[in-house]
Amino acid sequence: MVKLRGAFTAMITPMNQDGSVDYEGFRKNVIFQLEQGIDGLVPLGTTAETPTLDETPGSEEDKLIEIVMEEVKSFEKKSGKKIPVVLGAGSNNTKDAVKYCERAKKAGADAALVVTPYYNKPSKEGIFRHFEAVSKVGIPIVVYNIQGRTGTNITTDTLARIAELPNIVGVKEASGNINQMMDVIAQIKSKKPDFAVLSGDDGLTLPLIAMGGDGIISVVSNLAPAIVAELANKALDGDIAAARKIHYRLAPFFKAAFVDGNPTSIKYAMNVKGMAAGPCRLPLVDVTDDAKKVIEKALKECDL
Repeated sequence: MVKLRGAFTAMITPMNQDGSVDYEGFRKNVIFQLEQGIDGLVPLGTTAETPTLDETPGSEEDKLIEIVMEEVKSFEKKSGKKIPVVLGAGSNNTKDAVKYCERAKKAGADAALVVTPYYNKPSKEGIFRHFEAVSKVGIPIVVYNIQGRTGTNITTDTLARIAELPNIVGVKEASGNINQMMDVIAQIKSKKPDFAVLSGDDGLTLPLIAMGGDGIISVVSNLAPAIVAELANKALDGDIAAARKIHYRLAPFFKAAFVDGNPTSIKYAMNVKGMAAGPCRLPLVDVTDDAKKVIEKALKECDL
């Protein structure tokens, strides 16, 4: 089963000015990530604006999946290095989440990222049964816990139940609660060493790894994959001093990358740097003029 460790990029979906998907821009971004040494890719997550993408057969989502799998397989063949692809497969409709996991499996993804059902606010038992259903698809599942977007926190006792299900390989912990992350490591990972605990917040990469976590599913690495990967891997190798130096270099941009929401802020930063990003789709809009100044200042401060 896939081992998830290091820095994984939660990829944006670049758009043309008319609002259509910039497929060649997406391909360029994937190639950039691979050449810069990222450890894995996470397309079709929150940062990808997935709720606004067309998902019908042969749709925008299908084309994006085709591009990322094609480029990753080509890179793996040339480099001999394995690059896990964790494909976003979340929904607040369990039936749809199962369908998306089946799509990820068929596409050859290494794992599927499944978020807590949002808006519905299910009970602990409802959350468990949701993940029980997707676990039966037969693809490795990464649980995505992000109360700020879903309205519901996956408590550690519930996650421990979920972790006992077949094919559950880890968690993207974006609760923002370092104590909860510590409990997940102490109560779950200590018993299941292969259970990956990945940060969903760039600024908590170093603290989480220092406590025994496995890495980061990063927004910032859309723009700076090499340095985010270096931060994660220095920390994983036990070189905390070197990782700390990188952490504080990037600290202003960790904040700026979310100053006016995600992916609006990281897309603006990428546009400033001449990368494929473009606008966002409604209901997301461009960042404010004040936010632009914060982002531009952070790019200079962090030498990005």
